[in-house]
Amino acid sequence: MTMPIPCRMLAVLALFSLTSIPAASAQTRDVAGARDYPGIGRFAGSVITGYVVKDFDATRMQAAAFKDGQPTDARRLEGRIFRIAYRTNPGPSILEVSRNFETQLAKAGFETLLACDTDACGAIPFTESIDTLPVPQMWVDGFNYRYFAGRKSEGGRETYASVIVSQNNQDITAQVTVAELGAIANKMVDAAAMAKGLGDTGHIALYGIYFDTDKAVLKPDSRPTLEQIAKLLTGQPQLNVFIVGHTDSQGAYDYNLDLSKRRADAVAAELVKSFRIAQTRLRTAGVGLLAPVGSNATDAGRALNRRVELVAP
Repeated sequence: MTMPIPCRMLAVLALFSLTSIPAASAQTRDVAGARDYPGIGRFAGSVITGYVVKDFDATRMQAAAFKDGQPTDARRLEGRIFRIAYRTNPGPSILEVSRNFETQLAKAGFETLLACDTDACGAIPFTESIDTLPVPQMWVDGFNYRYFAGRKSEGGRETYASVIVSQNNQDITAQVTVAELGAIANKMVDAAAMAKGLGDTGHIALYGIYFDTDKAVLKPDSRPTLEQIAKLLTGQPQLNVFIVGHTDSQGAYDYNLDLSKRRADAVAAELVKSFRIAQTRLRTAGVGLLAPVGSNATDAGRALNRRVELVAP
């Protein structure tokens, strides 16, 4: 009689099968739009294989090792979240890469909450309880890794950082996750506010329309703002608008122009498809980084610059 294979064993078998991914296929340059977290940087010779930044999100960090296979100090952190994954060519050890990150984080003012290796952390169950980007952006071998978590408080702001370092074939993989704690900003602009902005200044910036980094596919979280745009246009049948996409200064000029136009097109297409707004009432444009409303030298300024605007003809 064939016995069923436990789910965890299937996961372990999957890990072994993925180790056959050839190192030669690894990328040789950072993913588009990626950058190191300020003050932390990267291990020499690394490339960024995954990069996701959310103005407001939640992440899971462990501030203590597991006991009897269970977390003892699991923390759910909300705020601006950075997830940056790296791959380093063969040569250094997991410990060397991790120690370099730990030293840099200490210099940046982070106090250590947890620093542990595989068995001391909690082996495979521990890796299942932390926040990592998916393969192939990030690889974690549940039998061989090191984890660090730290915290700092500066200027009234609390920030957490974690680093998980592991290995795929001979390449060292690492992910830095930073959580800048903070309350969610009210980015919801209703139809009345849109009408007022168009009437007063001829345009209104919308920050409730969401896309993944470097993509032009609308996320489900965008629907409330799209509903308000549709309400505005339905309530004013004679109103036509330009939908204009904007980006920050990260990335190539031509790339950002194209991305901002594709994002504006995606908004218009959704209004037509899901809300039956006539296509003739919507014109789209993308201006990339050419109309900033904040400094592109700061994260806060770049967040303001990444937006979609409605513009009156």
